[in-house]
Amino acid sequence: MDLSVDPGLTAFNIVQRLTAHGHKAFFAGGSVRDEIMGCKPQDIDIATSALPGDVEKLFKKTIPVGRKFGVVLVVENGRTYEVATFRSEGNYEDGRHPKDVAFTHVTEDARRRDFTINGLYYEPVTHKVLDYVDGVPDIKTKTVRAIGDAATRFNEDKLRLLRAVRFAANLNFTIESVTWDALKERSREILQVSAERIRDELIKIFTRKGAARGFQLLSDSGLMKEILPEIEAMKGVEQPSDYHPEGDVFVHTKLLLQKMEELPQTNLVLAFGALFHDIAKPVTAAVRKGRITFYEHAPIGAKMTEAIMKRLRFSNDEVRAVVEAVGNHMKFGDVKKMRAGKLKRFVARDNFQNEMILHKIDCQASHGNLENYQFLKNKIDEYEDENLRPEPFIDGHDALKLGITPGPAIKRILEKMYDLQLEGQFHGRDEALNYLKSKLAEFLDS
Repeated sequence: MDLSVDPGLTAFNIVQRLTAHGHKAFFAGGSVRDEIMGCKPQDIDIATSALPGDVEKLFKKTIPVGRKFGVVLVVENGRTYEVATFRSEGNYEDGRHPKDVAFTHVTEDARRRDFTINGLYYEPVTHKVLDYVDGVPDIKTKTVRAIGDAATRFNEDKLRLLRAVRFAANLNFTIESVTWDALKERSREILQVSAERIRDELIKIFTRKGAARGFQLLSDSGLMKEILPEIEAMKGVEQPSDYHPEGDVFVHTKLLLQKMEELPQTNLVLAFGALFHDIAKPVTAAVRKGRITFYEHAPIGAKMTEAIMKRLRFSNDEVRAVVEAVGNHMKFGDVKKMRAGKLKRFVARDNFQNEMILHKIDCQASHGNLENYQFLKNKIDEYEDENLRPEPFIDGHDALKLGITPGPAIKRILEKMYDLQLEGQFHGRDEALNYLKSKLAEFLDS
């Protein structure tokens, strides 16, 4: 194992500088675990005997993000590294942060961490792994196990409830039984954690490998019921067997996440679009003439998605994109019926590629019919050399000058004119304006 190799050897150099000035310093936590597993570490954190003041003196650019807890960010070669002093922690009063810390030695630092697989240290000069919590055996057996008493670890920091699920899902590990029981007993306490922290863990669960496993673990642990009760409500909501032979809405969503994992890559919009696309089926389910229906579940689901994502403090752009994906997912069933102009507008949207992939895996997780997906692929090839976003010949000012009252009618007429423009009905502004004048009464009546 050679954790000394990272971009510019920067983390290695930080450790060397700390060591040269008489301090103990190691790579710590997840980077050591990842390297043991043969994965490239995403970030390398450093644990040291040096106090925050010592770190600040040794490096030109530092950021005291958690100085009183012994945490300083060191900025070297354009990258940021967390350098934390070995510490033990006092009581946790808010279920997230210790009231106070005491700077100590590495063995105590290991025992205050969350899970054994994250309690490892690596000395990059001697290439030696330090394991005071039996983390290496748990990595080999693919086990997530709390360090020490599981109930105490979860009581200290409620976010660890979600982190346990995230590690089990992302790494395809099993949560050890005592840790699992303690997690389930405390699942309702997860809401003591800020919405932003919960959101960040959910993003890591659903945009990385193991999304479907994470989905199931969240439900089995009781965390789903607390964080996303709208998802838990999908259980037992039956669907028409001809379109959904796989089972209820919960099962379908899990299968969709499994199909998503088979893709070369995913992203937040696709992941949460998949998670929420049928969110409104439990509230729209009805039986009409002996058939199960979910009328308007897409637009209602879009509104529910917006509320959920705002509750979890997603950014406005993220909310908008996922809401569009949920609201549009049923429109893919009508693409063959769309007029050319409307279809061109549909595929020219910024979010279309995510929505098209969502449509594909939605079909794969249910009836398996990909005819509309293939139709769209062929259309995209057909439109390859065409500008699908030309400037409109007619705008709102033109409509107002023609005496159209501001309101929904203008939007409808402008969309109609733009569709006709995309279909080649006219080839310039004057031609389009004359056409609108000649059809204005007809448009207003439609």
